[in-house]
Amino acid sequence: MRAIVLDAPGPPEALAIRELPVPEPEPGQVLIRVRAFGLNRSELHTRLGLAEGVTFPRVLGIEAAGVVEACPGGEFPVGAQVFAMMGGMGRTFDGGYADYTCVPATQVSRFRSDLPWSTLGAVPEMLQTAYGAMTVGLGVREGQSILVRGGTASVGMAVAVLAKQRSMTVFSTTRNPAKAKALTDLGVDHVLIDDGAVADQVRRVLPEGVDAALELVGTPTLPDTLRATREGGVVCFAGMLSNEWTVPDFYPIGYLPRGVRLSAYGGDASDLPADVLQEFLDAVADGTAVVPLDLVFPFSRIVQAHARMEAGEATGKIVVLTD
Repeated sequence: MRAIVLDAPGPPEALAIRELPVPEPEPGQVLIRVRAFGLNRSELHTRLGLAEGVTFPRVLGIEAAGVVEACPGGEFPVGAQVFAMMGGMGRTFDGGYADYTCVPATQVSRFRSDLPWSTLGAVPEMLQTAYGAMTVGLGVREGQSILVRGGTASVGMAVAVLAKQRSMTVFSTTRNPAKAKALTDLGVDHVLIDDGAVADQVRRVLPEGVDAALELVGTPTLPDTLRATREGGVVCFAGMLSNEWTVPDFYPIGYLPRGVRLSAYGGDASDLPADVLQEFLDAVADGTAVVPLDLVFPFSRIVQAHARMEAGEATGKIVVLTD
């Protein structure tokens, strides 16, 4: 099979397409014929040498969409459509950047859909993180207000879609005014050009601040995101587009505004219920929801796809097709 291998941290050109043996699944594992996979900042962090616990060489990819090729334990029937995600994929064991991937059955979710693989490939990690951040991380309620810091990232756009399904008032940020229309097309109520002082922009609309805020940029913007949130509101740290995720000399009383709660979310496949996944795919199929898709690349152009992700040029999810 073809696989995209990273021998050591480096630039996009460090990703090499090689022929490897097809993995042989053991009981409790699922061999998946990969049809498409999305790109994630997690894989960028691994390629740049920023991820912990990774050994090389490694086939990257924390997610994949495809069909079951073999399942010795019988957890899934051969031919079933499935997503695989998280759980060490692409870090502690080889991931989805290949024609086949072998993963624990606990990291696999079954679905049924006639959507194209280019669309399906964008869904698993994006939806799982968006849904988990909104439920576990923020505990949002119908009709509340939410700020998405890093709104044109794929997860940020997915959050906007889910939030509008809940009749929420959505504020989303982008540093690039040319990307504003992509957010309004999703139904975002207030597109904010991120000049570093988003809190002031939010409070001009909602003087008390938003009910909830999702931080996807990282620690450089977190203090301002906290200031945009009302007393009793919640901020969830769930991404680091800036590649910065630590706060030196963290002093909670000085760092956190009065009464604003700070949580974090880094989830797993089990945080995305099967019925939520299927309902979302059905909503996309009937036109009542959208998958925020950027560009679709062939397998042979993985270097160009990674370069686009690293340069921050994408609006939505970048997907790679294996066929």
